[in-house]
Amino acid sequence: MKKIIIMMMLFAPMSIFAQKFGHVDTQSIIQTLPDIARINGELQAMAQEKDNELQAMSAEFQRKLDDYQKTQSTMNQTKKEEVEKELSEMSQKIQQAHQDAQQSLQQAQNEKYAPVQAKIHTAIENVGKAGNYTYIFETGVAVYIGPDSKDVTADVKAELSKMK
Repeated sequence: MKKIIIMMMLFAPMSIFAQKFGHVDTQSIIQTLPDIARINGELQAMAQEKDNELQAMSAEFQRKLDDYQKTQSTMNQTKKEEVEKELSEMSQKIQQAHQDAQQSLQQAQNEKYAPVQAKIHTAIENVGKAGNYTYIFETGVAVYIGPDSKDVTADVKAELSKMK
């Protein structure tokens, strides 16, 4: 009985250290996916559309500002205040439109990338389960990757190609 207990005590630490670790570079995976080029094209088109709208608003503001600067000397005080208020409101509207555009683009980016990220996550889980990994770390996040950690990026890419 003592021999069994001693044997268990000797082999228990070995089973604790018999963990399998891997690391994956999801950025390199993302760059190789065909969906990403399409998503980036859609986002660029959306950004260009928002930029065109903002440029049109800015051009209109600039035109009104130029008109005001040319004619302000002939305006009465009430008209000056009215035009200045209008210019101020236009300026605020442009700033708000700029913020709204940025938020809209960020939201669109999150929505479009979410399915791709979920697909990658599923592929990493599948590789982890198939390879009996204890942990798979992101290459860019890990502070140190030792020689016993296997790079599973190629395995994840292969898993993704099976998932199509």
